[in-house]
Amino acid sequence: MYSEDSEAAGSVDRSGEDVYSKPIKAGKRTYFFDVKATKGNDYYLTITESKRRVEKDGRFAYDKHKIFLYKEDFEKFTEGLQEVISYIRENCLNGDTTTRENRKDESGSFSDVNFEEL
Repeated sequence: MYSEDSEAAGSVDRSGEDVYSKPIKAGKRTYFFDVKATKGNDYYLTITESKRRVEKDGRFAYDKHKIFLYKEDFEKFTEGLQEVISYIRENCLNGDTTTRENRKDESGSFSDVNFEEL
């Protein structure tokens, strides 16, 4: 489902029939949530983190990490993920859920001041 990224990396995932894909761009990383079907029409989810990096010779390469999540694990995985995200929001972020990208955008909204003019 993420053919541009896979082809650029020199590999194409052939482990199941692609049914649906949701790419999420997050800074230098892209996450792919891909629904795939087996030959027996069982569905499963692959979650792929892809990060583009530059090789010494200037070419691009992709670091990928993949998780396979099967239907019998969906509920437990969802509950666990929601629990740890809630924990982070409540105990680690002090209510601040601003992303790094939003913080960077906010800092760019200030006007430039030339102290020589004051």
